[in-house]
Amino acid sequence: MATSGALAANAPNNTLAVVSLVTGIGSFLAHLIPFVGGITLAIIAIITGHIARGQIKRTGEPGMGFATAGLVIGYIHLALLGLFLIFFFGFFLAIIGGIFAAASTSQ
Repeated sequence: MATSGALAANAPNNTLAVVSLVTGIGSFLAHLIPFVGGITLAIIAIITGHIARGQIKRTGEPGMGFATAGLVIGYIHLALLGLFLIFFFGFFLAIIGGIFAAASTSQ
């Protein structure tokens, strides 16, 4: 006869935790898919990860590691994207500034 520990070991992972992990990982590849984008999937990973962690704390079902991993991956993706955008716009502004500076000194 199975004990309650054996039943808990066979319980499926929280669905939102799995969704968080999958969308977190997929967010890095989703930049290649038009109209989906990695930002959208990273945000979904973060939201579902927080919801899953709350559900897991209340119900005790497995999947806390998946939810945490999805959260971490989602936040890392957004942070890297933010750094990329800062670098890209800084580089773009430096190019524009250089063009205007060269144009103003050549007269």
